[in-house]
Amino acid sequence: MSLYEHVFISRQDLSNTQAEGLIEHFGTVLADNGGKLVEHEYWGVKTMAYKINKNRKGHYAYLKTDAPAAAIQEMERLMRLHDDVMRVLTIKVDEHVEGPSVQMQKRDERSDRRERR
Repeated sequence: MSLYEHVFISRQDLSNTQAEGLIEHFGTVLADNGGKLVEHEYWGVKTMAYKINKNRKGHYAYLKTDAPAAAIQEMERLMRLHDDVMRVLTIKVDEHVEGPSVQMQKRDERSDRRERR
C-alpha cells in the first residue's frame, strides 16, 4: 500500500462537528476499501486567497492515509461528489512526518524558518 496526504476544504457554513464528521466519513470510506486513516487534523476555519463557490472562508482538514490506489480513487470520487466539500488535494509521499503538521505548530516551534530582520 502507498502513503498519501490529503487536504480538503469544506463549506464555511458547516458547524465544527459537521466538518469533523466529514473526516470520519471519509475515513470509513477508506477502511471499507482496504485502506486506513493513519492520522487526521482539523485545522479549523481559515480565510482563502480567493472565493470558491461564493465562499471566502472554509473548514480545512488534513488526512494521512495508508491505502491502495483504488481506495484513494474512490474516496476522491466521493469527495468531489459531496456537496459540502469544495476542494481536494492529494499527494503521494514516501513517508509520513511524525508529529503535528506545520499548520498546527506554534510559530516559535518552527525552527526551519528564516529569522526576520
